Amino acid sequence: MTIDWSWIADHTGDLTTLAVSHLQAALSAVLFGLLISLPLAVVAHRVRFLRGLLLGISNVLFTIPSIAVFVLLLPVSGLTRTTTVIGLTIYTLVVLLRNTVEGLDSVPARTKEAAKAMGTRPLRALLTVELPLALPVIMAGVRIATVMSISLVSVATYIGDGGLGQLFTDGFQRNFPTPVVVGVVLTLLLALIADALLVALQYVLTPWTRKRRA
Repeated sequence: MTIDWSWIADHTGDLTTLAVSHLQAALSAVLFGLLISLPLAVVAHRVRFLRGLLLGISNVLFTIPSIAVFVLLLPVSGLTRTTTVIGLTIYTLVVLLRNTVEGLDSVPARTKEAAKAMGTRPLRALLTVELPLALPVIMAGVRIATVMSISLVSVATYIGDGGLGQLFTDGFQRNFPTPVVVGVVLTLLLALIADALLVALQYVLTPWTRKRRA
């Protein structure tokens, strides 16, 4: 298999546009997934009989094939970026919800009792004690969800979106491997860069973990 380097040079602008579009779709899904999963995780953590229900629903949604999800959304949101983001958001929920619940579960009971004894209100304790201590586990879920979303964006090519996935379709239809290889490489690079940035963000947001290791 030979790579047509001149094709890459001639399409640099298009490749940049597709990569940016690809990343926007993936990150939007993770952001919406966080906004949905954080309050649900707090409810699942504090109301135990709802825990299994919420986690079970997210697991069921995750088992639906991605193409089927996009097809089912078409009558609602049509051939738009909204369909892509909604579909990807559904897949992020199973990871983000479970990791957030597990992160909150990992906060030592003595720490929560100490905050309560100091007169800290439940909401403030959640925001200033529980969520910060749960952050390493939550960030692990965010990293997984981000990489997963970046890899799944290409599936949205079947509804006319898909970012870098359009390169796969173009390459297969023309029996021209260069776009396919470039699409794979760029998708991998986006995932690696996004993961590295999230690791750096976690490093900045959790200084106490560095002190503990030291």
